[in-house]
Amino acid sequence: MDGLSIGEVAARSGMAPSALRYYEAQGLVTATRTAGGARRFPRSVLRRLAFVRAAQNVGLSLPEIRAALDTLPEGRAPSARDWARLSRGWRDRLDEQIAALEQLRDGLSSCIGCGCLSLKTCALSNPGDVAAGQGAGARWLSPLLRRVPPASNAG
Repeated sequence: MDGLSIGEVAARSGMAPSALRYYEAQGLVTATRTAGGARRFPRSVLRRLAFVRAAQNVGLSLPEIRAALDTLPEGRAPSARDWARLSRGWRDRLDEQIAALEQLRDGLSSCIGCGCLSLKTCALSNPGDVAAGQGAGARWLSPLLRRVPPASNAG
């Protein structure tokens, strides 16, 4: 049967087989099955996975990536033209992330934005810990930089 096994795709893409199964379950990639139930991926899956990884690096969620991939013709690898078209809308998002990171960098020496009162300057920037009234965590840190890290698969 034609197509790449999950091991071949994992080796060539640098992604774990568990990630490939998860991406398939999320509708990001598709595979056919052999008579014995083994997955077989089209060769175009490699470019599709590179697209997924690049979009994740931009900060897109898997549902956002799936929505972008859903605009492509079925069974075809994303082309450079596809990437240019889809990524055009992500420039503003990246510009916002860059601005938030610059703000974080410029404020690192005086405040981390959490309202913790642990730094001497917090008494000036956050008298009476007013940031605590806005909730837990880094309240003054840009929302773009407060993303929750992905959960570990380690048990």
